[in-house]
Amino acid sequence: MKDPFLYEALNDDVRFGLRGGRLLEAGETEHQRYEVWDTPQLGKLFRLDGSFMTSERDEFFYHENLIHVAGSAHAGLRSALIIGGGDGGSAEEILKYPDVERVVIVELDAKVVEIARAHLQAVHRGALDDPRLELRIGDGLCYVAERAENPPERFDLVVLDLTDPVGPAQALYMESFFAACKALLSEGGALTLHLGSPIFQPDRVRDLVVRLRTVYRHVAPYFLYIPLYGSLWGLAVASDALDPTSLNAEEVDQGLAARGIGALQYYNGEVHRAQFALPNFLRDMFW
Repeated sequence: MKDPFLYEALNDDVRFGLRGGRLLEAGETEHQRYEVWDTPQLGKLFRLDGSFMTSERDEFFYHENLIHVAGSAHAGLRSALIIGGGDGGSAEEILKYPDVERVVIVELDAKVVEIARAHLQAVHRGALDDPRLELRIGDGLCYVAERAENPPERFDLVVLDLTDPVGPAQALYMESFFAACKALLSEGGALTLHLGSPIFQPDRVRDLVVRLRTVYRHVAPYFLYIPLYGSLWGLAVASDALDPTSLNAEEVDQGLAARGIGALQYYNGEVHRAQFALPNFLRDMFW
């Protein structure tokens, strides 16, 4: 009998799984294998190369915290560059900021955007068709590298909304790429990205923070549980000027209200503060 569960390996010894339900679409592009499932627990679920990417019922855990921790700390967010993020979830959160004028998504695989339009409306909520958004299909590594020497424009926020740092994506997690991203930041700008699981991938998480700290003055790792990823998960904001740990809960809530950012399902001022409160084993990992 075929196993009805979908699994992802968190490391060589641990797998996380959930019931697959109905397969809606599957195939392979020149870059990766893809699957879209309609699952009982998380609704429509998107996988690449056997790894869970996003689902319509829990995407807010990841996207709200990837964007708003840095966004709340920025005084005037007007432009953003997203490397990856073809599902549109990160763009949707950025476009909630009323002063945002331009968001550029550089997505390697056009099929990801096609899948998002066909199946993941609950993730992007129309952001892929927002007139402020420019969608480019291409290699994010090349896009950033070609502009880093003499930037034609700068961004208040650079978001690395990527697959895990293995295989082809590994180069986008190296110091050289972090430095190239820094060259594209406006004064007071920040880089935000995910790190992985400190439980099942501690060396990866630790190494990424070390690499970020060789490039940026302020590196703030923070953690939350993400259901689709089956673990406590790490994200980080890196900047030479912006420090999200300096905000208190009241400042965050007042800032969200002033910008008219409501209807968030996860993020608020108290959550912002709490995610930087690290248990001792994580303190020992980074300091």
